[in-house]
Amino acid sequence: MRFIDRAFAKRLEMVSAISGRECAHALHSFAPDVPAAAEDIAGGIAVFTGADSPVTQAFGFGLAGAVSEAELDRLEQFFFSRGAPVALELCPFIDATLVELLRKRPYRLEEFSNVLVRDLDPEDTVRPIPPAITVRPAEPSEAKLYTRVVTDGFAEQVPITRSLLDVVEGFFYRQRGQAFFALLDGQIAGGAAVAAHDGIAEFYGAATLPAFRNRGVQAALISGRLAWALEQNCNIATTTTGPGTPSQRNFERDGFQIVYSRAKMVRNLDK
Repeated sequence: MRFIDRAFAKRLEMVSAISGRECAHALHSFAPDVPAAAEDIAGGIAVFTGADSPVTQAFGFGLAGAVSEAELDRLEQFFFSRGAPVALELCPFIDATLVELLRKRPYRLEEFSNVLVRDLDPEDTVRPIPPAITVRPAEPSEAKLYTRVVTDGFAEQVPITRSLLDVVEGFFYRQRGQAFFALLDGQIAGGAAVAAHDGIAEFYGAATLPAFRNRGVQAALISGRLAWALEQNCNIATTTTGPGTPSQRNFERDGFQIVYSRAKMVRNLDK
């Protein structure tokens, strides 16, 4: 188990931050009507892809040293001016000045998530995929199909909104990423994506269609993405899951370990 310090945590958080920014940039190419934006603030990145979008939030804020009131004001204005609440994904290594600033303002704790990591080595072997399951890269022409498979897989927990469809497709078009399908007995059963940055492979966007659950689809998608990460010469793989979820359990079975938890802090427009 590696030692986790602020420098390593910042690397992980900036992978997530850059992921959001690349999604916003991708939206400009295929959905120019979406008022997507991204801005570097206080060492982090704030992203807007719609007021109700799950990607509209800030990562990495407070990890570059002391945070001033003016910087927090600027961050809040980025979201408020676009009609969105402020959503801050905070890791335990943020500077104490940010903690003090948030105490003085009406932020609320909305949720926790776990950040998991696995070290990668060129000699690593990937868990075999069962014969009934095939994992293949999605073709460039399959963006809409991938988007529908993933959002349908999320539908029980997350309503399928226009914003959700846009951001899932936005992640599909990331230049440094790759989306995958898992097929069970020849039928598309689920999808997931991975992207490489700074030697780190970020796993995200995984979903299984309801009719194919509990049959090894997600484990196969993890194996397929690990193989891709090794081909890209990544030395670290990371993902984020809800605490105690089946997703966390699946990744832990493949050697991922929790390195810290994030707290999402939110301030509404009228507060």
